[in-house]
Amino acid sequence: MIATASVALSYLDTLGDVVRSVPPEPLERVLGLLLDARTDGRRVYVMGNGGSAAIASQFVCNLVKTAQGEGGQPLRAFALTDNTPSLTAWANDTAYDQVFAQQIRALAEPGDLVIAISASGNSPNVVAGIQSANACGAISVGLLGFDGGRALDLVNVAIHVPYNNYGLVEDTHMAIGHALTRALAQSVGRETIAPPALEPAAPPVETEPVAESGEREPVGGQTGR
Repeated sequence: MIATASVALSYLDTLGDVVRSVPPEPLERVLGLLLDARTDGRRVYVMGNGGSAAIASQFVCNLVKTAQGEGGQPLRAFALTDNTPSLTAWANDTAYDQVFAQQIRALAEPGDLVIAISASGNSPNVVAGIQSANACGAISVGLLGFDGGRALDLVNVAIHVPYNNYGLVEDTHMAIGHALTRALAQSVGRETIAPPALEPAAPPVETEPVAESGEREPVGGQTGR
């Protein structure tokens, strides 16, 4: 058990180093593009495969909800991974490498932002999606890992995490999404101070035990993530 725990702790230790190595200049450029998209009413489209598809969906959730200030202008963001009928129709009727490119061709306009999330940077459907974005005049952004793959030379802006480990790259991409979300939220006054120093969470509040019954009323005000 001790040896197993040391592997987990070592991973977290390394992850901290990887997150701290994210280059600030492209991060700031992507933040500026997101701010411009919100101001100009442009759309943001995000794509990825596997774990990167999950990150794309989570990032869009945060862009639309968490990054929106109280009474402020919302950011119009969409995950190209989330429309199952479109994905399967293009995959079945054309080719899987076209599942993002054809959606972008139909939806994106000049000045829109297309964000590709890919650890390898070589996924054929992501590469085709970037090419489609460039062809229609959209601004392409890559959250990439490993050596950046083909995508590195195709995107207009790349946040490159040059590590050869899917877990470390994907976890860092997720952290980048949260960092951008926080910056966007602060830009409209939703959060006005820097995050406090890390402190242990408060202990849970003790409640009276609930008697067993056939049904229990749902707890109000709770939302899932």
